[in-house]
Amino acid sequence: MTIRRFLIAAPTLVTLVLLISYFWVPSYEEQAVGNPERMTRFITASSGDASMLNPILSADSASSQIGMLVFEGLIDRDEHLQFRGRIAHSWRISAKAYFYVNPQAVTPRWGSVEGPALVAALREAITRDDSFWNNITAIDLMPAEPFTHSAPKSGSDATATVSLHAQPPARIQLTLDNVDPTLFETLATELGPDYFDTFDPVPYVTADPVVSDEQLATLARQALPATTQNPIIEFHLRPGVTFHDGHPVTAEDVRFTYEAIMNPRNLSPRLPDYEPVQAVEVIDPMTVRIVYSRLYSPALGTWNMGILPAHRLNDDALRAEALARGADPDTYGMRQSLFNRRPIGSGPFRFDEWKSDQFIRLDRFDDYWEGPAHYQQYVMRIIPDSLTQEMEFYAGTVDDYGVQPHQVDRLSQDERFQSFSGTSFGYSYIGYNTRRPPFDDPRVRRALGMAIDTQRIIDFVLYGQGERITGPFVKQTDFYNQAIEPLPFDPQAALALLAEAGWERGSDGYLQKNGRRMAFTLITNNGNPIRRAILAIAQDAWKKIGIQVETDLLEWSVFIQRRVNQLDFDALVLGWSMGIDPDLFQIWHSSQSDPFQLNFVGFNDPEADDLILRIRREYDHDKQVAYCHRLHEIIADAQPYTFLFVSRWTALLDRRIVRQIQTPDGRMVYKPIEPTITGGYTYHFNQWIKLPQAPDFDL
Repeated sequence: MTIRRFLIAAPTLVTLVLLISYFWVPSYEEQAVGNPERMTRFITASSGDASMLNPILSADSASSQIGMLVFEGLIDRDEHLQFRGRIAHSWRISAKAYFYVNPQAVTPRWGSVEGPALVAALREAITRDDSFWNNITAIDLMPAEPFTHSAPKSGSDATATVSLHAQPPARIQLTLDNVDPTLFETLATELGPDYFDTFDPVPYVTADPVVSDEQLATLARQALPATTQNPIIEFHLRPGVTFHDGHPVTAEDVRFTYEAIMNPRNLSPRLPDYEPVQAVEVIDPMTVRIVYSRLYSPALGTWNMGILPAHRLNDDALRAEALARGADPDTYGMRQSLFNRRPIGSGPFRFDEWKSDQFIRLDRFDDYWEGPAHYQQYVMRIIPDSLTQEMEFYAGTVDDYGVQPHQVDRLSQDERFQSFSGTSFGYSYIGYNTRRPPFDDPRVRRALGMAIDTQRIIDFVLYGQGERITGPFVKQTDFYNQAIEPLPFDPQAALALLAEAGWERGSDGYLQKNGRRMAFTLITNNGNPIRRAILAIAQDAWKKIGIQVETDLLEWSVFIQRRVNQLDFDALVLGWSMGIDPDLFQIWHSSQSDPFQLNFVGFNDPEADDLILRIRREYDHDKQVAYCHRLHEIIADAQPYTFLFVSRWTALLDRRIVRQIQTPDGRMVYKPIEPTITGGYTYHFNQWIKLPQAPDFDL
């Protein structure tokens, strides 16, 4: 009863405090005259605090927002979504491809051809004026090289291994100017359609200890694949880029960042993006070569990852930090490092101070390679309550405001503000921990979704600022399967599904199975009024069909670190912000369902796993789309999430915040802030400046 009184009384108290603060906070005009340093400081508000300021370890939006300013990647995308250089000023993509000489095969053009003769014939072929052959710049015969490697042994003992000894035949190496996903399909027209399929690796391998013929065949195919193509990206780093402590950024830092992601001790959620990498080679201090073990279409985009300073986080640095803090250096790792709260990157802003649940403050990095930002400070204030954020924005103590849906019609037309809006690249959902009953039954998950009137959420919670969504892809792209219909709102059909799954109403009105009531807890983070409303609506809808549901609102850091990362939940309300790339490995592949990974609902479907891998390896857009549509269908059928909606967003800035640009002749001109084609408006943030009065723009 005390808690309920507090929840009712709290808004009155908050409003009183806000009214008091509103009158003493200086206006923009007063800031310009009596508090000019405020004009050089951009202040934003976040409903939740960051978790850790290390780009390879964090996955929440607040951490990412700060990380994008503190850290720099090798590349990113420009306002037209084209890749552009950052730490890297240029790059080249090529490939090496290999296939084993197949002595059993007969080619339609040359008959049975041994290695040297086959190389000579293929070298003759590349003289043809043909786009396929023109892409091949060299053909070489690689001598046979025996090797031994260990592989897991199937059976009850998961720790047992088998040593595989291989005496393979010679291989032919093709050097390609560009990655060619259809290379071996086209080459088969010369060598014969069965040349690669009939290569049998089993005669070339022996196992110690001896294994079954079936397992030997599996291990042999893994160790000696008939064909391999290794994409290669060679990055050339920009001279003069330094970390905030003055240390130059080099290729060694790129390799260290990759190795830190792959280090199992660090539990990086980014690992799936880099698992296809075979090697990161430092050619010289300014050149790094990335070799991939297989075709991987999202490869280039993954190198927008913020690069870490090796000298601050390598084994020697962590050991010294552990000893200085009185910790055991043998167990001390990157996740324990103070770096995560005091980061050093090479981005346009350097870290200054972080007070948990209060603010994170960054200072301008004057030696930033592209030139210093106009703002001297960037401050993220942690303000969980949206009403408080709104009033702070009106008062001028924060500089932007994410408009709540019910305010869009009014505030987007307010002449005091710049208004930006668009359809989100992402979606909101209710996720179910499929490891736990009753969520391990897809009929239950589907029934739970059918009991919720999602359209009413859009109409009355979002005030129409959203639309239904049915699956995991960005709705504005062709990867999204438009043919799939949303779940209908049908509580009676939901009850029929639950009855089919064995759940019947008991004498107390609640659904029961085997004498146990259907009861669980639905959680989400505090500070998000839309998610809080979804929590209440879902609870009420499920109660009406006889389900006992408790709800809980948690502070963001507790919600993420203790419940989501630890897989300690029944069901949750959350959302994903997505990119345009269709790679969903991290969120949906079954291998990514351990603690600290992003498939925290535990979705597991063999066909989905296969499609996810196909999407990653496919360079043909139409084939990618077909795979995505089927994956969308599988996930929509399994309903590990109740997919709710994609929302429209609206953000406000004061009209006196503009872009300041220096022309080639040295003049300073002002430009309005304009959104990119994705709807984002902060792309040119380093050019932003706050003026006492809005200027006449130089258009």
